[in-house]
Amino acid sequence: MSKKKQTVTNAMRMLAAKKIKFETVEYVAEEVGENFGEHIAELVGIPPKQSFKTLVARGDKTGILVAVIPVCDELDLKKLAAVSHNKSIQLIHVKELLGLTGYIRGGVSPIGMKKKYPTYIDESVRSCDFAAVSGGVCGITLKLAPSDLIAAVDAVCADITRNTEV
Repeated sequence: MSKKKQTVTNAMRMLAAKKIKFETVEYVAEEVGENFGEHIAELVGIPPKQSFKTLVARGDKTGILVAVIPVCDELDLKKLAAVSHNKSIQLIHVKELLGLTGYIRGGVSPIGMKKKYPTYIDESVRSCDFAAVSGGVCGITLKLAPSDLIAAVDAVCADITRNTEV
């Protein structure tokens, strides 16, 4: 009888190297689609406001940057442009993800990317008792203290989401 080999991702290695405590939550990933992050949050029992998605964008002045926002919110490109000192921001095309980050769609973690990009986390993270982000593959979520997430990626906290409540 063979034991299941435990998956260790770049994100996990980086957190371990920095001696940052984290918890892994595993799930069975289905096809990545619309509202994938919200579906995963519900599946693993994490409130959507504490489960964060990682978006990769390109600024007209600064180049590639990373935005980390609650899965239930929308990124406000104008707010992100202002805080990142760009005039305009565009999300990158999915086909660029792997080459830029080392991660595939549905498994993009703000932690352990191929290169260190400027990272902006929505300020709502500060009110969470923990933050959940992708572990770097579909099927693994990492839970850690918001202050540890901010420190791990040297992030700037700012209001970067659009108010979607009516």
